Order: sequence, then structure tokens, then C-alpha cells
Amino acid sequence: MIDRRSRWQDRLGDEVVCVVCGETRDSTEVDRMLWCEGCRQRARARAGRVGWRVGLAVAALLVAYIWLVVQPTRMIAGAWIATVVAAGWLGSKIGREIAYGVYRSREIPVAAPEPEAEAGGEPREP
Repeated sequence: MIDRRSRWQDRLGDEVVCVVCGETRDSTEVDRMLWCEGCRQRARARAGRVGWRVGLAVAALLVAYIWLVVQPTRMIAGAWIATVVAAGWLGSKIGREIAYGVYRSREIPVAAPEPEAEAGGEPREP
């Protein structure tokens, strides 16, 4: 039986323009949302930084809650510290994935490469 479904790359031409940086790439070098590998890596790095900020904020809020509301004894301080560390780590992972999803869904340019200098040595005007 003949498979009549075409892969998504079969519908593209040989060369495709990355929707973020605008560089022309081979159709095998972009993903389904037409992002090149470099743009995906920059978006992942930026989302990772946002994720760690979210994780630190979650950990700080949990420390404040534990300190002010729970008022733990020193006897189980290790368990509270482990809880805060785990909450911060999970918060950073969740924040990273949400930020990455937002960048991808909105097609936010993530630090696109600077225009190269022309032969005269001066940068191009946008």
C-alpha cells in the first residue's frame, strides 16, 4: 500500500528562511516551526536563565513561608533545606520550559546575530 502522507519537510523547498534570524537554511536544518539550530540554542539558553530566576524566586518564597508560617525547629532543618532546594530546582525547570514555550509560540527574536560589517568596515544600517 502506498503511503500518501507527505512529511512536513517534503512540503518545503530546498532552502527555507529561519523565522527568527532570517538566514536562509537548508530545509533539513530547520524544525517544524522553521527555527534553525542556532536560534533554538539561543532560545534555550535565554529560557534557562529565566528558569533559574523563577527557581530562585520559588525557593525564596518557600523559605519565607517556612520561616514565618511553619516556624520549624532545628531538629529537622536538613529536611526543610532539602525541600527548599528541590522546590527551587523544580521551579527552575518549570520556568525554563514555560519561557521556552512562550518564545517559540510568539516567535520572539532571541538575540539574532548582528549584521556583518560591509567591505568599507562600517556596520550596515537596518
